[in-house]
Amino acid sequence: MNQPLSAEKAVDASVTPDQLCIGLYVHIDLPWFSHPFSFSSFKIRSADQIATLRGLGVARFRIDPARSDVQPPAAAAEKHAASEVSPATAPEDAPLDPAEIERRERARQLQIRKEKQAQVEKAFLKAGSIMRNVNRSLQSNPRECLQEVGALVDQMVQAFLEEPEITLHVMGEKAGGEDVYFHGLNIAVLSMMLASDLGLSAEETRMLGLGALFHDIGLMDVPDKILKKNPEELNHSERELRKLHAEYGVRIAQKVGLPDVVQAIIWQHHELADGTGYPKGLKGDAIHPLARIVSLVNHYDNLCNPTDLTRALTPHEALSMMFSQRRAKFEARSLQLMIRSLGVYPPGSLVKLSNDKIALVQSVNPAKPLRPWVLVYDPEIPKEEALSIDLEKEPDLNIIKAIRPIQIPAAVYDYLSPRKRVTYYFDAGSGSGAKTP
Repeated sequence: MNQPLSAEKAVDASVTPDQLCIGLYVHIDLPWFSHPFSFSSFKIRSADQIATLRGLGVARFRIDPARSDVQPPAAAAEKHAASEVSPATAPEDAPLDPAEIERRERARQLQIRKEKQAQVEKAFLKAGSIMRNVNRSLQSNPRECLQEVGALVDQMVQAFLEEPEITLHVMGEKAGGEDVYFHGLNIAVLSMMLASDLGLSAEETRMLGLGALFHDIGLMDVPDKILKKNPEELNHSERELRKLHAEYGVRIAQKVGLPDVVQAIIWQHHELADGTGYPKGLKGDAIHPLARIVSLVNHYDNLCNPTDLTRALTPHEALSMMFSQRRAKFEARSLQLMIRSLGVYPPGSLVKLSNDKIALVQSVNPAKPLRPWVLVYDPEIPKEEALSIDLEKEPDLNIIKAIRPIQIPAAVYDYLSPRKRVTYYFDAGSGSGAKTP
């Protein structure tokens, strides 16, 4: 049986930027999306990498002597305790009235929110680039690629489970081309979010993330003319050929040495609990538990982001359909948890407010699902300064209904920019992005 990919162990030795040299294995203690390297741990191979590392503003870099080709000076390998410097607080010239204090605090929270959303957008795009490169060289250089993806999953686990306040990108377009990689990332992120509520172990979560990232790998062997064709226009032979991507995927997974549980996810990610899925029409417990999660999330993403965008459902419509019409197709607890986590109006939903304003739902309020954060369209406010409102703090303002993008004027659509890849933000104040009320 294939062995699971293991997480990298932390190291204690460190060096200053001036002591960096080719052959050292370094660890960058910054968020993985805050630097230009594919991963936060790697062996230095060029002078350009050293120059980039020195430009990051990091005081010391942790190193792993056992994985390095060279040994740093003894003094550089000693443990380093970083001192904490508390920022100075400028005294106020005069006491502020409560209303001004509240306004400033609200502005500060909104700025923090925007910065986090921008960071995760950057992280998501970077992860997509990594997966694109991995898929291109997976079969020619499988060992190195699997190490890279294992590291990526570790970083995603840390970002989305240990820091639940981070923005989660879970809806991607999969209609061929590079969007395939974003679709895999979307499925991986939401699947790992559900793993937290389902009580999965760290290793199960890692295998779930790895399987989700690779679940559509078999599409590499399906002709582009079929992938890019409207599914409604496929004839019977073309539909059956497309379905073979599950079989193709397992074949590739076996060839490159992916763990057995990951192979099960790839093989069964289109199986449904009522036996109406493929390739084997398995039912209930006959489907691997991790494959059931990926099947659920994949079905949701496909409803929101079909190849034919005219058939796309809003997140609200997709969840409503899955619960009211298709609940027998999924493991009941996982479906319930996903609906509770995403809320009545999932992030990305366009809504009409009680003051007739159009808004884009930005984040879930697990304690009060009818009162999420929303981004409001107001032509009198510049787009880059658009008003973000916490409806929990606006008791006189309510959501009247969810609306489809095609129902709003072009100017409103451009202002709110509801992207094909939607940002999901779970408020840190709730304690966990996946926690339910």
